[in-house]
Amino acid sequence: MTDPREPLRIGILGAARIAPMALIRPARLVPDVEVTAIAARDEGRARKFAEKHGIPRVFPSYEALLEAPDVDAIYNPLPNGLHCEWTIRALESGKHVLCEKPIASNADEARQMADAATKTGRELVEAFHWRYHPLAKRMKEIVEGGSLGAIRHIEARMCLPVPIPGDIRYRYDLGGGATMDMGCYTISIMRHLAGAEPEVVRAQALLSSPQVDRAMKAEFRFADGRTGRIHCSLFSSALFRLSAKVVGDQGELSVRNPVVPHLFHRLKLRNAAGTIRERIGGEATYTCQLRAFLAHVRGEARMPTDPAHGIANMKVIDAVYEAAGLMRRGTPVDDGTEVATTGS
Repeated sequence: MTDPREPLRIGILGAARIAPMALIRPARLVPDVEVTAIAARDEGRARKFAEKHGIPRVFPSYEALLEAPDVDAIYNPLPNGLHCEWTIRALESGKHVLCEKPIASNADEARQMADAATKTGRELVEAFHWRYHPLAKRMKEIVEGGSLGAIRHIEARMCLPVPIPGDIRYRYDLGGGATMDMGCYTISIMRHLAGAEPEVVRAQALLSSPQVDRAMKAEFRFADGRTGRIHCSLFSSALFRLSAKVVGDQGELSVRNPVVPHLFHRLKLRNAAGTIRERIGGEATYTCQLRAFLAHVRGEARMPTDPAHGIANMKVIDAVYEAAGLMRRGTPVDDGTEVATTGS
């Protein structure tokens, strides 16, 4: 627990592109949060990043930053394949950790991270920012409120083009793939709205290279008979799809852009009473998340995207890769191994 009389001082591991939107700008809007330090593999790059964004201290290495006694928490936006190692090292250094999604390369790594948080008594949170906007709560209220009747089907889609050669999202060794980058959101949305864990029925991938999915479609079933579906893509014919849908026997809920609703979104509820369209106000998702993280480490409130959430989400991701005939992320690939090249 952090002393509520003192500001929460956060250091960043890596000069990641996401950091200004996910942490630096929100910190200017959240009292008692300060971004005080950064370290990157290239110290020169870290210094340029710090100068641009007004970060007062630059450390020569990740290790040096973790050893700093005047840093309370770490934001970890490193590539997925590095989340486990550096999150555990941060926890063992006495820091709370806000780790970018997906929390790890696979469920086994997520369990290791959860164990480290328990042993050290530090807080670990997976940065699924969409969960902290009021829209997420409103979606859940509608699903549980009875206006849709008995829920039959839940689906989520996130397809955004990332045609960048060499991008880390296309590197297997760094935990890349569409299901890791985009699919983790769709799985999180489906699980949130279902309030239960799904079983994978089938999955089909399109690959950018051996073992790396550029797109994934998967179908699910729940123990009570409900069905689910996700579609995610980094590069496919589905250039832009960002939505969630819940179908009941008395109505349907559809939401356009549940992930970054502060930019734009549309909620539509249709049932026998008619059609209702809503737009839910609120701060940017990342600002909502940072406020929640501050309260969480101070012991004032709990965040739902805790280590248990991370393990559960990674279990589904692992199962999707297995159903698609692919290796789960974090599994070593021998050079001589024949790997699947599904899709076109």
